[in-house]
Amino acid sequence: MNKTLLFVTVLVIATCGLIYELIVGALASYLLGDSITQFSTVIGGYLFAMGIGSYLSRFLEKGLAQRFVEIELAVALVGGLCAPILFLTFTVTNVFQVVLYGSVLVIGTLVGLEIPLLLRILQDQVKFKDLVSQVLTFDYLGALLASVAFPLFFVPKLGLVRTSLFFGLLNALVGLWSTWLLAPVLGHPLRLRVKAVGLSLFLVVGLALGDRLTTFYEEQLFADEVVSASSSPYQRIVLTRGKRGFSLFLNGNLQFASVDEYRYHESLVHPAMVRAGSVARVLILGGGDGLAAREVLRYPEVQSVTLVDLDPAITGLATKYEELARLNHHALTHPKTRVINTDAMKFLEEGDSLFDVVIVDFPDPNNFALGKLYTTGFYKLLKKRMAKDGVAVVQSTSPLFARRSFWCVEATLKASGFWTLPYHALVPSFGEWGYVLVAHEPALSRRSLPEGLLFLDEPTMEGLSRFPPDMDRLPAEVNRLNNQVLVHYYEEEWRRWN
Repeated sequence: MNKTLLFVTVLVIATCGLIYELIVGALASYLLGDSITQFSTVIGGYLFAMGIGSYLSRFLEKGLAQRFVEIELAVALVGGLCAPILFLTFTVTNVFQVVLYGSVLVIGTLVGLEIPLLLRILQDQVKFKDLVSQVLTFDYLGALLASVAFPLFFVPKLGLVRTSLFFGLLNALVGLWSTWLLAPVLGHPLRLRVKAVGLSLFLVVGLALGDRLTTFYEEQLFADEVVSASSSPYQRIVLTRGKRGFSLFLNGNLQFASVDEYRYHESLVHPAMVRAGSVARVLILGGGDGLAAREVLRYPEVQSVTLVDLDPAITGLATKYEELARLNHHALTHPKTRVINTDAMKFLEEGDSLFDVVIVDFPDPNNFALGKLYTTGFYKLLKKRMAKDGVAVVQSTSPLFARRSFWCVEATLKASGFWTLPYHALVPSFGEWGYVLVAHEPALSRRSLPEGLLFLDEPTMEGLSRFPPDMDRLPAEVNRLNNQVLVHYYEEEWRRWN
């Protein structure tokens, strides 16, 4: 019995086990939102199930090697099919969460059986103290490999469905090679080999059809035809096209619809541009689709536009996908525009150049990674990068659907030392949407709106800062980095509408 290869087996099965956990957590976050809750419950349920598996292993007395191979093949089948089955369940049934946590419990229990069985198989080959230390070392190393490779390679290169099938295939191959590694203690290796080969071929076919499966699921999730879909290390990016034009979704959340995006982007950009003392140097944080940059470039006085977006896949799509590039008027390849793909907080921390206008166009704060971009810590960094008579604007979710969240953003900006001017506009695809304009001191400068706008004119803009009673100010706590109350507000309020 080759002990080295058995320890490699431990490495592989540990990697596969954690990958399945990450797949289920990511998929639940993608489909249900509220990523903190989804990952927390999936991880907790998975670890609990592993404990159940470890406990149940004591009841297996005979044929340990055969049981180990059979469990490997079971993990390959259930883990390999977890993403396809969960996507299918979400699109055609209303029992998604039952299947979700059922999958977690089954996979976790099976994975929990593996290591105790392997320890018992090897106990006559290696001294106990060396056995435990070596097996656990490879187990933890496999977990490290999985946690690094999953976001950096597998999700952007394969996507969730093909990653699931790929690691299922890897588990099946582990089961197959284990029939040779454990041959001296296996009673009927041929039968197990036939099962392993058959399962491997089944998963290979699934892997080959992975893109078609993903396309099918996404076509069921979105009302319109999916014309482009890809994954980056940060998000799932989907473009759809229907009778009203095309729409961009990030992790299943609508970012814009071409039929009415002009209302959102004109309202985001122009109230700040007309109030700034100068518009020579403009910074856009987020806005990788180039639509805010399009509006900024309507002003001939603009000398430079610096656009900072974390995901190069988004800015690449905005330049290479012709329909989107036409919609943004090729703003990201304009001579005045410089695109930087980095974290916005890091950009603000590391630089010292000042900007006359800052457009903050981040996705809504539906998780803590985004919530940090709506904290006093972030806004104080922003304040340092604004010129003396500079103006900034922050998209601030809906003051109708997420009323307290909106006023939390405004309160946080005010607590960061800004003068604030909250306002809102109706965007049919989103409903009533909110923004907060900020400056060091009251922004009184006014320049004329550029020609060619489809929504804003002077009378319309004057009315944006008037709030009806159902959207008017509510008391809200300040959002801080160590206590992101905004994320909790947001999840609670939007849950009522979904």
